[in-house]
This record gives sequence, structure tokens and C-alpha cells, in this order.
Amino acid sequence: MSTVFSRTGLDNLEKRHRVNLLNSLSGYKSANLLGSINSQDQTNLALMSSVFHIGANPPILGLLFRPHSVPRHSLENILETGVFTLNVVTQDMHAQAHQTTARYPQEQSEFIATGLEIEYSPVLKAPYVAQSPIKTGLRLVETQTLAVNDTVLVIAEIIEIRVDDGLISEDGQLDMNAAQAVAITGLDEYHTAATLGRLAYPKP
Repeated sequence: MSTVFSRTGLDNLEKRHRVNLLNSLSGYKSANLLGSINSQDQTNLALMSSVFHIGANPPILGLLFRPHSVPRHSLENILETGVFTLNVVTQDMHAQAHQTTARYPQEQSEFIATGLEIEYSPVLKAPYVAQSPIKTGLRLVETQTLAVNDTVLVIAEIIEIRVDDGLISEDGQLDMNAAQAVAITGLDEYHTAATLGRLAYPKP
């Protein structure tokens, strides 16, 4: 037996039930903390599960923000300063990372609220999360507001990568298992992953 939802059926679901269903529908997503800062040097930290690879040459990532109809401190900081960081969330820090989703006022830094430590690089002004084993510094390239639902697409160029020792294989692959990286489904469920192994490049 299967449960079937029509398009009309989805619309008629209780709001929280529908949100949970649709947010978990795409399966496991990477968990990253987005570090940013504004021109008044107020730092911000926000959990993101919408980061995706766009290209390797030039090295570009994309991420999605919900509509900018209410204050979005991370997005506003990115638009103001043009730089931000992405920091892989690990098992040891996932509860602190989740706490960053609380609606703190702009003047209250999530770094201080959660006890996560700031690390700075001479390459960019935006703060890194010191506890994260894999950190990426990015510069804004462009934004697009999607007509379908006003979601904001941010496209950014990688300008720095900082990786703890022992997490890069000889061919450049990052070892997310050794990093103890976590994944997210929905809005509040966190997972550890076990590798099934790497397969050879497929040919017909």
C-alpha cells in the first residue's frame, strides 16, 4: 500500500504537515553554517541546507534563500559586503548549528548565542566557524529572484578553502565520513552517513 497525494491533496493538508512533507521530500541534504558580517561588524551565523555545486572552473556554488519578504540577516549581509563563508556541520556541533535557526535579533550574534567560535582569514572579512573541519570562503557573483515563488538564488565564487589535515584523498576527494559531517532531512532531523564506497567511472 502507498499513500498518494494529489496536487489538490497537498494544498488541503494542514500547513505544518505539508511543510514537513515537502521539505523532507528531496531526501538528505548537506548541512552548512553560513557565516556573514555587516558593515557594522555584527556577525551572523545561519544553518543552510540548500547549498549546491554549480561548476569547478571557475569554482562556483549556489544556495537558495526563502523570499526576502521578512528580514533575512544572512542574505542582507551578503548583499551588503559581498562575502560569506560556508562551514560543514559535524556531529559534535549539530545541536549548536540547529540553534542558529532561532530568530535572534540582528544585533545578537549566533556565534555568541550558541558558543561556536569565530575564526578569521586574511583573505575575506566574513567569519568562519572554528570548529568546522571544512570551511569555504566565497564572494558574491550574482543573485536572482525566482519568479515562481520569490525565492532568492545566490551564486558565489569560491575564493578560499580551509580543510583539516587528513580529510583530502590523493585524488582530491573530501572524506565527509572522517570529517563526521551530518546531513539534514526536513527542517529538524539530522543524520550521520556511512559510505558505500566509490565506483569506477562508468563507460558504455
